[in-house]
Amino acid sequence: MPELPEVETTRRGLAPHLENRRVCTALVRQRRLRWPVDARFEQRIRDALILRLERRAKYLLVHTDRGCAIWHLGMSGSLRLVEADEEAQQHDHVDWVLDSGLHLRYRDPRRFGALLWTSSDPAGHRLLAHLGPEPLSPEFSGEHLFRMSRRRRQAVKTLIMDGRIVVGVGNIYASESLFMAGIRPDRAAGSISRARYERLAESIKQVLTCSIEQGGTTLRDFIGGDGNPGYFAQQLNVYGRAGEPCPNCCRPVRDTLLGQRNTFFCSRCQR
Repeated sequence: MPELPEVETTRRGLAPHLENRRVCTALVRQRRLRWPVDARFEQRIRDALILRLERRAKYLLVHTDRGCAIWHLGMSGSLRLVEADEEAQQHDHVDWVLDSGLHLRYRDPRRFGALLWTSSDPAGHRLLAHLGPEPLSPEFSGEHLFRMSRRRRQAVKTLIMDGRIVVGVGNIYASESLFMAGIRPDRAAGSISRARYERLAESIKQVLTCSIEQGGTTLRDFIGGDGNPGYFAQQLNVYGRAGEPCPNCCRPVRDTLLGQRNTFFCSRCQR
């Protein structure tokens, strides 16, 4: 599933080709995504000037002079630029025809993604209004995690994956950040000290920054906006490595289920 670094990689790859371009028309081949594409979407986006691309959590926001398109890539979605004569395939559900002659093409085999439209400030949209701070912003800190964790018995991993606490820390990056911070993923969130949360917040920032710089994590169907896969998966320490030696102590990496998600950790290095 594309997570925050994959969406940010897509944003950075697409922005130079989309900003200050006009959308001549849109071709919606399949409206039945996670939420149906509005029947008026083509009319709303036609001839719109793209002003800028932003990311909020795992959502890509395309601001235009007429409103804002909100993309979510779901489990298997990707956005890429293609030549006008490249034939659409079975799972290519939406094209934006740009005045540059290129098409912005949305592919989503599982159709868990979404394309929504708002004429208002997207920050107030029902999908975005409740979200917590961005993990790479000054608003996110160990103090924030410590404050939000008090009296909580839930596992710390589920806490940092809660978008109301902090956005965009998906399963891969939660496991990697907890490993870097030396914290067991199943520790009760309320039992962790302020100092250890400071370390965890810094680990989250480091892991996400590194992944963005590497181009995201290549898993299953994700392809970046430039058509190239990411490479962060080559540097994963524990995620997906059950039974393999821990890179620090060589004890086998363990896996368990937390919140119905696979979780990977080292029982010696994380406590």
